[in-house]
Amino acid sequence: MPTPNIAQKAPFAVDVEAGKSYWWCACGLSARQPFCDGSHKTTAFTPVEYAASATQTVYFCGCKHSAKKPLCDGTHKSL
Repeated sequence: MPTPNIAQKAPFAVDVEAGKSYWWCACGLSARQPFCDGSHKTTAFTPVEYAASATQTVYFCGCKHSAKKPLCDGTHKSL
């Protein structure tokens, strides 16, 4: 399996709105981190949808190695 590019070794704090979908960049190449801009089209990666169930701040994975994609699980601390 290919390894994603590490966008940053910290999560991205994002205010999300209930009922909206957000497309998280899985490849790490997007210029619109943590969200997809289509850069994955030359890779084996596909973006991951996050459907916000509440209006709140969530922490999207920045290192692209989280086991709880698209959210951060602290994996960046061991990279």
